[in-house]
Amino acid sequence: MIGFSVSGLLIYLLAPILTPFMIAAVLAYICDPLVDRLEARKLPRTLAVVTVFVVLSLVAVIILLVLIPMIERQIDVFVDKLPSYINLFQTRLLPYIYQLLGISETDVQLFDLKSSLQNYWGNAGGFTQNALASVSSSGLAFVGLIANLLLIPVVTFYLLRDWDHLINRINELIPRRSQPVVARLARESDEVLGSFLRGQLMVMMVLAVIYSIGLSIVGLDLAVLIGLSAGLISFVPYLGFIVGILFAGIAVMVQFQDVLHLGYIAIVFGLGQLIEGSVLTPLLVGDRIGLHPVAVIFAVLAGGQLFGFVGVLLALPVAAVIAVILRYLHERYMESGLYGSE
Repeated sequence: MIGFSVSGLLIYLLAPILTPFMIAAVLAYICDPLVDRLEARKLPRTLAVVTVFVVLSLVAVIILLVLIPMIERQIDVFVDKLPSYINLFQTRLLPYIYQLLGISETDVQLFDLKSSLQNYWGNAGGFTQNALASVSSSGLAFVGLIANLLLIPVVTFYLLRDWDHLINRINELIPRRSQPVVARLARESDEVLGSFLRGQLMVMMVLAVIYSIGLSIVGLDLAVLIGLSAGLISFVPYLGFIVGILFAGIAVMVQFQDVLHLGYIAIVFGLGQLIEGSVLTPLLVGDRIGLHPVAVIFAVLAGGQLFGFVGVLLALPVAAVIAVILRYLHERYMESGLYGSE
C-alpha cells in the first residue's frame, strides 16, 4: 500500500516531465511485436528496430503531409461559417432553451458572444502558421516543445532495443516463490492490454476513414475534420459516435438546412457503429479484453482528473492490470474453503 501511495505521489509530482516518456513507452509496447517478428527472421535486434522506425516514420510523415493541408482548409471553412452556426443556435435552439430554463433573451449577451467567437476563430485561421508563431514568441516554450518532440523517438528507440532485456531484469527481481503467479498475471495483463491497445488503435484509424469518406459522400464541407475527430476519440466507448453525429448534424443543418441530410448523417454513423461492432472490434480487438465499456470510461476520466494527460496514458494499462488481478482474486475465492463452506 505504501508503495502504491509513493508511486502515485511521484507520478503526480513528475507528471509535467513524464509525458514524453509515457508516450515513448506506449509506442515501444505497441511496436515490440513487429520488432520481435523481424528478429525471428534472423534480423539483429537493433536493425529490426531501425527498420520499424523508418517504415512507421515514413507512414506518419505521408499521413501528416496529406492531412494537415486538408484539416487547415476545413478549419478555414469552419471559421467562415461560424456566424451561421451561431445564428442556427440563436434562431432554433436558443428559444427552446429560454423556454425550458424560464429566462429571457436579455439575460444572455449572445451578440457579444457571437462577436467574441468570430474574432477568436478569425484569428485562428491558418492555424499552422499562427501556432508556430505563437510558440516561437516564447523561446523557452519553443525549446521545451522541441525537446519533448525529439525525446519521444529517442526514448522509444532505446526502449524498443532493450525491451526484452528490461523485461528479464524485472523478472529477476520477482521472488522465486511468487514467480509462477506473477508470471501468469503478467501474461494475462499483456494479452488484455496488447489486444486493446493495438486493436483499438486500428479500430480508431479505420473508423476515422469510414466517417470521413461517408461524410464526404454526403457532401459535408467539414467531412475530414469531423470524421477524423470522431474516429480518434472512439477509444472511449460511444464518445466518438455521439460527438461525431452531434457536430456533423449541426454542420449539415448549416450547410444544407434540410432534414434529408440529417438522415444521411445518421446512416453514415449508424453504418460505422455496425461495422465497428460486428467486424472491427471482433476482428481487431477480439473477445479477450475483459474491460467493460464503463470501466474504460471511468479509467480514462479518473486518470485525467488525477494526473492530467499522463493519467490518461496510464489509465488503460492500470485498468487492465487491475481487471486481471480482480479476476484472479475471484478465481481464488471461488476455489477457497471460505466460499464452499456451509
